Parts: sequence; structure tokens; C-alpha cells
Amino acid sequence: MTESNFDALRAAFENAVPGYDALRRKLIPHFDAFYGTTLDLLEEAVGQGEFRCVDLGVGTGLLSEMILERFPGAQVEGVDLAPKMLDAARERLAIYGARLRLSLADYATAPLPGPVDAVVSALSIHHLDHAAKRRLFRRIHDALRPGGVFLNADQSLGATREIEDAYQRRWEADVQGSGIAVDDFAAARKRAELDRSATFADQIAWLEDAGFRYADIGWKRHRFTVFYARR
Repeated sequence: MTESNFDALRAAFENAVPGYDALRRKLIPHFDAFYGTTLDLLEEAVGQGEFRCVDLGVGTGLLSEMILERFPGAQVEGVDLAPKMLDAARERLAIYGARLRLSLADYATAPLPGPVDAVVSALSIHHLDHAAKRRLFRRIHDALRPGGVFLNADQSLGATREIEDAYQRRWEADVQGSGIAVDDFAAARKRAELDRSATFADQIAWLEDAGFRYADIGWKRHRFTVFYARR
């Protein structure tokens, strides 16, 4: 990620903090299935015992909160490049005390904590260019313990221009049908200009190239995709 892209991305999400969480269900069609599948696959991998997890692009702490609530033995370290996002996450997750740690860093280049049992991310990694994604996948693999899991609830590009255009039309129809305010919809579309999505097939191949024993799609609806990879 170039310095200008880094600054643009940080500014976009710093500006989005007010009302960010309230918009998630409107901007993510089938919100419960998207996040619920991520949590179910995490449980399949780590069970209900104690485990260490890193949340890349923790944002306001939405996914970390779900993990900490569902898994009493979880310890989560959230990483994000936007200070205001981390402030929101810190306030939101204060009740979890020492089970949570938050770090200000660009996870695309900063050292990852490890070894850990799980690395998760939600709607963040698609902002990296493709070469940075591939480097990150290798670093995630190396940060995991043997048998560890990487779960990425993210977006994938349509395999063809025609498919991608259909995905975009469907997303716009779903979001407009949610009753979202015109200004909020316009801001979301503006942030989407920073996306650098890749096809799911490319991302599966990159995960395998990174050394994961296997990688798969746990759930997919149009561009919203839950990736699942085991070391």
C-alpha cells in the first residue's frame, strides 16, 4: 500500500466512525449469515476452550465483540490503522478487560503477533493491492500455530465484468431496499472506490501458495465471501 493510499484509507474510515455500526446491517446484505458462518467455522476449528486470536482491521470492534461474547476462553488482539476506530473499539469492548488488546498499526507491513490459534478479519483485506494480499497471507500462515485457522469475511470480485456488474446492481438494490439514507449510501459508494478486490479463485490459490494445508469458501453471496484456511 502506498503512503497516499494508506492516508486515504485511514481518513475514509476515521470519517465513517460516527454511526458506523448502525449502518453495518444496511450495507451488508445477509449480515447474520455472513458473520454467523465466520463464528461457526471458528468454533469448528478451536472449540470452546482457551485460544488466542488476532483480528486484522478490527475497526470499531464488531467481530471481536462477537468472538469475545461467544467464546469465554478467547483472548483477542485487534489491529487497525485508524486511531478513531480503535477508540471506538476500546470503548465498546472495555467490559472484556484483559481478554482484549488493541494495537495501532498497518497490518500489511507491521509484525503480526504469534504464534496464535486463529487470525480473523472482516471487510478489510480487500483494500490491499494483490501483491500485498499475497504477502499478508504468507505472514498470517507463519503467525499461526500448526492447525491454526484463518477466517476472512470479506469481498471477492466477480470472475467476469458481467458478473461483477451483476453483483454491484444486486448490492445497490439490497442496500437501497434497507432504507439507508441517501448521504450514507453515497459515502459508502465513495469508500468503495478504495477497494482492491480479487476473485475468490485467485484468493484461494494465493492462500494455498502461502502454505495453508487447504483453503475453502465457507459461505458466499454475490461478492460477500467467507474464506476458511487451515495451517
